[in-house]
Amino acid sequence: MTKNRCAWVSDDPLYITYHDTEWGVPVYDDDKLFEFLILETFQAGLSWITVLKKRENFRAAFDNFDYQKIAKYDDEKFQELIENPGIIRNKLKIKATVSNAKAFMDIQREFGSFSKYMWDFVQGSPIKNSFATTKDVPATTEISDALSKDLKKRGFKFVGSTVVYAHMQATGMVNDHTTDCFRYHEV
Repeated sequence: MTKNRCAWVSDDPLYITYHDTEWGVPVYDDDKLFEFLILETFQAGLSWITVLKKRENFRAAFDNFDYQKIAKYDDEKFQELIENPGIIRNKLKIKATVSNAKAFMDIQREFGSFSKYMWDFVQGSPIKNSFATTKDVPATTEISDALSKDLKKRGFKFVGSTVVYAHMQATGMVNDHTTDCFRYHEV
């Protein structure tokens, strides 16, 4: 029997696995939140499947998404990344990843964890929306606007409201599985 999935999911097995096991599942772990933040940053302006196909390359290139190491990247490491054909080689996004790692740790120091900071924007629990179709799903919300504005104020780059909302969806802060999707009732 075929499962109903959100309409944005293609028949690519990578996309199906991501949708069925990760997208929309609440994430409270700082390491995983940072990974998704990096991936969403690089996804800006591109399709998500492009990023998913390069995810393991990103993991290897960015020291398993270790923000403490990334915050210390120097010019030599930057050059190595810009020459790496396995990742998206956008100079501004690579530089943003380094500065975002530093800002990420600043938030950890201030709030105790990045997770606490992020989840406070939704009072600690996922918002469950009830959209019938993907056309009904917004690209931004008042919450993503506020979170984006605050992240930018704290020095983050490539965190516009659309990127932030995509991050909120990916990490389960909002459940935007459409009502006909089998995952809508599971997360």
